[in-house]
Amino acid sequence: MPPKSIDNAFTARSNLGASGDPTYAGALSFMRRRYTKNINGADVVVWGVPFDAAVTNRPGARFGPQAIRRASAIFDNDPQYPFQRQFFDDLNVVDYGDCLFDNGYHAKTPAIIERDAAKLIKNGAFLLTLGGDHFVTWPILKAHAAKYGPLSLVQFDAHQDTWPDDGKRIDHGSFVCRAVRDGVIDPATSIQVGIRTHAPEDFGIEIIHGEDLEELRVSEIVARIEQRTAGRKTYVTFDIDCLDPAFAPGTGTPVAGGPSSAKILSVLRRLGGLDIVGADIVEVSPPYDHADITAIAGSTVAQHYVGLAAERKARG
Repeated sequence: MPPKSIDNAFTARSNLGASGDPTYAGALSFMRRRYTKNINGADVVVWGVPFDAAVTNRPGARFGPQAIRRASAIFDNDPQYPFQRQFFDDLNVVDYGDCLFDNGYHAKTPAIIERDAAKLIKNGAFLLTLGGDHFVTWPILKAHAAKYGPLSLVQFDAHQDTWPDDGKRIDHGSFVCRAVRDGVIDPATSIQVGIRTHAPEDFGIEIIHGEDLEELRVSEIVARIEQRTAGRKTYVTFDIDCLDPAFAPGTGTPVAGGPSSAKILSVLRRLGGLDIVGADIVEVSPPYDHADITAIAGSTVAQHYVGLAAERKARG
């Protein structure tokens, strides 16, 4: 246990090391990391995109980054389960704060998100984005593809998000269609996990449906993801509605019949063999949450991303 302190997000002199903030107090950055716009040397940059103007059902995901940061306070100080390590002894993680855009000009928002994402990954930092609705993944994917080339996509979701798109829509249900059409992702090496709805197109992306998850072991799910992505550079996007509403009620388009948080977190824990270049957690909608159930699930997904990054750095 580090010495007691307060407001590590502002008072920390280094990006390394655990904070000593009480769990119930202090500035609520993600996992108490230092708030800073200086990302030089950062291994992981945490960034919020509080945008939810693209939802087709219940709004509120604009409050997702705040809720995820608040829920992440529970992870402070202790060695991180199930990784059995203190991430911040060696992993340089900063909280960059949130993306700024004008809510009166939604047509300009995608370019702003893409521009800022490109800046954050320019020097090789791993970008962990807290959404926001699922539309925000589209410009972030574009920024990553511009740097790394066409990506494999691993999408945890109840929805395929492949609805028709003319390239101008601001819609959280069509970003995969656009990403395939524009060559941002490679459908032949992409996979969707937890799908429990139908869409007009699958574009050749492999699907593990929600009902199949109940029959598959965690090791089998991981094997299918690894086989599909085939060592390619991969972006992981996690829509919290992948989980059954029992485990994530606070989301815009909940769908019954999904997996438990325990099962999907076990899958995430075992994705260290993938070449993951960026990741997000989206669609956490606090107005429909209860007792921070969904925010805790979302922050744990984000914590697992950081854990995988810590292991990757330790392996060199």
